[in-house]
Amino acid sequence: MPVLCVVAVLLVLQLLGEVFVRMTGLPIPGALIGLLALFGGLVWLGRLPAALRDTARHVLQHLMLLFIPAVAGIMLHFERLAHEWLPFLLACVAGTVITIAVTALTLSWMMKRQQGEKS
Repeated sequence: MPVLCVVAVLLVLQLLGEVFVRMTGLPIPGALIGLLALFGGLVWLGRLPAALRDTARHVLQHLMLLFIPAVAGIMLHFERLAHEWLPFLLACVAGTVITIAVTALTLSWMMKRQQGEKS
């Protein structure tokens, strides 16, 4: 039951993000706004609830399933992709580089923070 509640909360946060984006006209995905709201709530709470941790583990174990709609969407627009392959390739490479850099910086920051807590 806790997993179902956590998934419901995540979906509600995404919905609120979508509503916020539609009302303000921001060119940002609503899911991102929902994740920022989740982050703010976790910072405010000061801890990670066990139910959210367990649900996140289950979702991360099956993360590849979440990419199927994106791949299907790319295949639907394959002709356009064939004409605009260079910007698509550059966006993929730049996105990957940025993701790896941010992940490395976050890991480094978390490891330094963990070392400081142990001292």
